[in-house]
Amino acid sequence: MVRSSSPTRRELVTGSLAAGAVAALPSAACAADTVLDDASNLNATPVARHIVVKAGDEARTIENLRRELKDAAASNRPVAMGAARHSMGGQSLARQGTVFTFEAPRCEVDRAANLYRAGAGARWHDVIKVLDPLGLSPKVLQANNDFGVASTFSVNAHGWPVPYGPFGSTVRAFRLMLADGTIVRCARDENRELFRHVMGGYGLFGIILDLDVEMVPNTMLQPTSEPLPANTFGVRFPAVCADPSVKMAYGRLDVSRGEFFESAMITAYRPVAASGGKLPPAGSGGGVMSYLSREIYRAEVGSDWGKQFRWFMETTVGPYMDSGPVTRNSLLNWPASRLAESSSKRTDILHEYFVPPASFPAFLKACQEVIPKSGIDLLNVTLRFIEPDAESILAYAPTRRISAVMSFSQARTAEADTGMERMTRELIERIIAIGGSFYLPYRLHARPEQVTRTYPAVADFVACKRRYDPRLLFRNTLWDKWLAEPFKEKN
Repeated sequence: MVRSSSPTRRELVTGSLAAGAVAALPSAACAADTVLDDASNLNATPVARHIVVKAGDEARTIENLRRELKDAAASNRPVAMGAARHSMGGQSLARQGTVFTFEAPRCEVDRAANLYRAGAGARWHDVIKVLDPLGLSPKVLQANNDFGVASTFSVNAHGWPVPYGPFGSTVRAFRLMLADGTIVRCARDENRELFRHVMGGYGLFGIILDLDVEMVPNTMLQPTSEPLPANTFGVRFPAVCADPSVKMAYGRLDVSRGEFFESAMITAYRPVAASGGKLPPAGSGGGVMSYLSREIYRAEVGSDWGKQFRWFMETTVGPYMDSGPVTRNSLLNWPASRLAESSSKRTDILHEYFVPPASFPAFLKACQEVIPKSGIDLLNVTLRFIEPDAESILAYAPTRRISAVMSFSQARTAEADTGMERMTRELIERIIAIGGSFYLPYRLHARPEQVTRTYPAVADFVACKRRYDPRLLFRNTLWDKWLAEPFKEKN
């Protein structure tokens, strides 16, 4: 049962100073011909109103948010929310709708509860900036620091600290503004249905105002690297991640043409004592090594020699160059932008698949048979281990999974996108056949029936959305493409 929250003004101002919605909405939105895009650079979307939510008085901000929702409902405009917009299929965009961009970088710490409270506009580098001087660290976050915290919850992203499930498993509670402007608190023991649906719910239930999230001590970590045949990775990697001394771990696959998915590497991090007993401040992914890693990575585009060279650097030279200890926060404080494509003619497109460890050899075979013949340029595969997610309705890891994050370089043309769609659908079909799943925040190339076969609770998800948002105010491109028609309410 949803319980309405009616806080006093003091509670509004002091109870959630970290809220991303602690912001002053501008008096006027952007012009009606405003066009927004996301990280794909393939989703240019005209919007009716683009409203940037910045830091300010919370009471006034909440009043303005409610007014904008009411205005959008009266005009039958869809509403979508975003922060950095690192999704790639329009999940944070609404055509001719009202689109909010949250930018308030607010975060505060409750040591007694072992929580930090982050707002919808906070990026992960904002959180690390607050936690690091206190010797603390986010329990789980994505691999990069430029994503939004509330956005991470909305896609229920996972990270590479072990042994954890997705980010949602570390969220204790959040505040949500529903379509009618009501504010509710959601937790495992309060509005549990909403808690489970908003976790990985792609902003389709309301506006997240702030989240209470678990934290852990920051530590100094020492890396070790282990090369191995790729067909043994599915056995070895879970064993490494089960080692209680391992606190972070990831894997890589060789993507060069002659050795495609034949060789792998595991890098694991274990605690060591800090020099002098004091942790250094978190780095931010700058300097010479950041420049070199970018140049080596971008040299892979269209070049098999570049791919071979990167694998050599990562497996032979890298372990010696990066063999020193580093803090947990420094490992987590790297921006995705450091490797991004700079050419206006190309873009980097991500895929992500979640495979039961026992099915990993079959996954390798599927990729070897599907990807090379497509002619699409695969630059990187990063592998991570994920504990089961028994909470979110659209769970991509209902059992322990190995995650494969793939980065492709693609021309920004309709022909290239059609080829990517064809390859994606074929690969998804092979992944489903071996008991795996695919991630929803990327290009919407899957067929709707592939979505329903991968996420069997999607019909219940849509039915619940219609109960809480009967006028379907919160909509985005994901809803329009995959969920609106297959589950259209029968009158």
